[in-house]
Amino acid sequence: MNVFIVAIPLFDNEMKVEAYHLCAHDADTAIIVRDDFRDKNEDFALPGLEIISQIGIEPLAGDKPLFVDLGKLQFLAGRFGKMVSEENNLIWKLPKDLPYDDHVVEKLEQLKANGARLALSGLPAGGTENYLVIFASYIFLDFNDPDFDKQYKDIRKKVAHAKIVVFNIPDMTAYEKFSRDNNSLFSGSFYKNPITSGETDITPVKVNALKLLKQINEEDFELTEIAKSIERDPALSISLLRFINSAAVGLVNQVKSINNAVAILGQKEVRRWATVAISINLAQDRPGEITKLSMVRAKFAENLAVLFYIDVFRHSLFMAGLFSLLDVILKKPMEDAIKEVAVDKMVYEALVDKKGVLYKVMDFIYAYERADWNKISIIMIQNNMDGVEVNKAFVDALVWYNQILISIDEAEKEETEADKADKEEGKT
Repeated sequence: MNVFIVAIPLFDNEMKVEAYHLCAHDADTAIIVRDDFRDKNEDFALPGLEIISQIGIEPLAGDKPLFVDLGKLQFLAGRFGKMVSEENNLIWKLPKDLPYDDHVVEKLEQLKANGARLALSGLPAGGTENYLVIFASYIFLDFNDPDFDKQYKDIRKKVAHAKIVVFNIPDMTAYEKFSRDNNSLFSGSFYKNPITSGETDITPVKVNALKLLKQINEEDFELTEIAKSIERDPALSISLLRFINSAAVGLVNQVKSINNAVAILGQKEVRRWATVAISINLAQDRPGEITKLSMVRAKFAENLAVLFYIDVFRHSLFMAGLFSLLDVILKKPMEDAIKEVAVDKMVYEALVDKKGVLYKVMDFIYAYERADWNKISIIMIQNNMDGVEVNKAFVDALVWYNQILISIDEAEKEETEADKADKEEGKT
């Protein structure tokens, strides 16, 4: 499956993720080639739906709606066919320049009658008076468009039924202009912008977590000391026992002791579990997408190691990805934030100095997240990389993260059921 794919989060005015926008690209398409010279057969393809059909929507968007782009020919040919329903949580984003004719209108009416939710890629010619606006539940607007302010106001004034999706918002200052708008969605780099100045104080909870991170990343640490540190943190203790008793570990007998859990896992697996668990803990007061992005970056970076011919640095790449948003999490410049954890020189260089062998991989990941497919293609050619393997590396990272969420949900469900059983037993 030679497809590049990424789901871009769409936030509401309270920094909560409400939906995702699927960006997919055929990896076989030649780079920096004008559309006029490309094989028009590709216009019929829906590469993103190939991924969805294999892994489902959940790894991409969880339980949130997912916007999927349709080109003119894709729409007219009806290639999305059976996937039109309210149940599958897909929202079809149509081109704003669909022609006006009886066939198109009939097709739009049929889609709406079947429960499909439709979006427009922008405000069409004729503005809010264009017939397409009637069918749209969402209208995308580019924050960088010179006419953005006028278009935004026109839609707000004349199109009460449609939400606006504002994309390309560059920073928090721009995002905060929409703080009173509870009827729009927003995307851009604002939620993961590097911190250039910030707080010097860290909460006690984060101090403890950072101390433990330093301990586990020492070359040779004492498992008994780690167990004591974990026992002092109720959240981490619960997390470890959930993990050790999960299907992913596959033990026959239930483990109830932190000491036993640490002994069974050993240094390598304790380090891996604790790094992820503590990072989640650190990011709890940041937008949920920060945690997801950090973890997906970590696994994606680790998976890319072999494709960049640096498999020996897999662990360092995992750490670079995991800590790549530490400045946002700790609200400090990266140079200061990274000193709070124990990382090797290569990770420091990649995240602070933006150079070195690991930075090449991180630069690739940043471009992938922006859906900068031209840059991705150039790096792939330079490193003789296979698009199928790149796709597999990213999808595997998404599935890995989704499995972690499923394990957490299942553990919480089991814990709730156990509590109910204990209460019922107490009554009798």
